[in-house]
Amino acid sequence: MSASVSRRTFLGIAGGAVSVLGLAACGGNNDAESGDDANAASDDTSDKTYIVATDTTFAPFEFTNDANEFVGIDVDILAAIAADQGFTYELNSLGFDAAVAALESNQADAVIAGMSITEERLEKYDFSDPYYDSYVCAAAAEGGEVSSLENLNGMTVACKTGTQSASWAESIAEEYGFTITYFDTSDMMYQDVLTGNTAACFEDYPVMAYGVAQGNGLTIIGTDEEEYATPYGFAVMKGENPELIEMFNAGLANIRESGEYDEIVAKYLEA
Repeated sequence: MSASVSRRTFLGIAGGAVSVLGLAACGGNNDAESGDDANAASDDTSDKTYIVATDTTFAPFEFTNDANEFVGIDVDILAAIAADQGFTYELNSLGFDAAVAALESNQADAVIAGMSITEERLEKYDFSDPYYDSYVCAAAAEGGEVSSLENLNGMTVACKTGTQSASWAESIAEEYGFTITYFDTSDMMYQDVLTGNTAACFEDYPVMAYGVAQGNGLTIIGTDEEEYATPYGFAVMKGENPELIEMFNAGLANIRESGEYDEIVAKYLEA
């Protein structure tokens, strides 16, 4: 499901962006710049700074930590790949809906935001090789009256606009008898459930599981591990910036082989 964006959200892209400059490693990674990798990071791209849009709060993939640093699996993977491949980027934290809007309006070159690779999205975007496998879930307030999807009849649930979890909610709304209200960010969606305005929210499982483990006050009440189980990918507009996809794929393969990828994931997901 491709994202749509309100005029207010779109106009907030410029004013609400949080920019993080990711600089290529200099001189310390000569091996990564030999052979095909060196060709990928050619003179045509070595002096370019790519604009990469991302979400604002989607822990553990992107979020602000207690030290006010923007961190997460996506953030660290992108930094590691850029260092491996020798390219420079600027990371703009906009929110998922606004990140996709920035990509589609040529205000960004790419998106990394826990973006599920779906058949519908493949019609508009070129994706990297998958870098994380995910599926979707629903969650309600811990200790509340809602303990299963069956309890949602006649109630309103929260979804984040343009996401795979929202697509799952839309596909089962009639079956379980609930209506949907949409939010731009995960934290707004969670808060709406905790305050009792909505009965449950729909989210990607690794994100919700991380939040539950951190004590976000929610509990998982249902999952879909088959039809809406999709991998995450790094995305560009179809036919644009092919060299960036090539470098991302080469760098991803290298950090997987070196073990750095596993270290990044373990840093955020291990208890």
